[in-house]
Amino acid sequence: MNHSAFSIDSLESRRQHFKKTVSSVSNSISQVCDHTIDQAVILGSGLSGLSLTGFETIAKISYLDIKGLPKSTAPSHKGKLELVSNGSTTIALCSGRQHLYEGYSAQEVCILIYALSTLGTRSLFVTNAAGALNPEYCPGDVMLIDDHINFTGHNPLIGQDEQFGITFPDMSQAYNKSLSHHAKAAANRKSITLHCGVYMGVTGPSLETSAERRMFRTLGADAVGMSTVLEVIAANHTAMNVLGLSAITNLALGDENQKPDTIEEVLAHAATAGAKIKCILEGVLGA
Repeated sequence: MNHSAFSIDSLESRRQHFKKTVSSVSNSISQVCDHTIDQAVILGSGLSGLSLTGFETIAKISYLDIKGLPKSTAPSHKGKLELVSNGSTTIALCSGRQHLYEGYSAQEVCILIYALSTLGTRSLFVTNAAGALNPEYCPGDVMLIDDHINFTGHNPLIGQDEQFGITFPDMSQAYNKSLSHHAKAAANRKSITLHCGVYMGVTGPSLETSAERRMFRTLGADAVGMSTVLEVIAANHTAMNVLGLSAITNLALGDENQKPDTIEEVLAHAATAGAKIKCILEGVLGA
């Protein structure tokens, strides 16, 4: 047996399967909305239910009804895509995401991002719940993601050809400076304290040990979570502009005062930060 030929055939088969899956997701969405989707928002843990002043709902679809899209099983992730418009801009509000810890591959985590790119989306706004590694942060705060560290050991570009983008996209400016400027201005107008920092992406689902948290801080991270980094890689791969906002839900300092975290507290603090994130997004979306 020619193992090299077998490997090439297997790789091409996986590539074609991924492309067909992205196409199926795109087709399912386009069946309920024939508008170009200009912008998209990924709403993380405790952040679902975003409504935007001046925008009306034009379509809704459950993730379960989007052929090819993996089911979102994380707590508080509704698994729903809502399309809203103000007449000139159409936005996809994606309540829920897929995670590595649910058992999905890096490409499966990013299928929706690739599908949105084929539907015209040029700006992606990612939100998440994150633990504070920076001692100056408090639960309920919001952090603008300046940059990230992908500590998952995974990358959605592995094995792809160049149908969706170049093989080696630059990631030195993964988060768009203009969008970040607008976010800072929106926070300032609403008197919202907006931290700026580095997000550390890990696989989960177990929370980090105290030693890991201290290490992440030493490496330069300000907050840690189990999502976002793969989506941002995929978005940059498709030449989207990206804005990232983290809802700080718990202290993750890893010091002698570290207390166990509970999902109830995380979701409560996510709701507090979520109200602030809504104000910031309203000042940026549609601009």
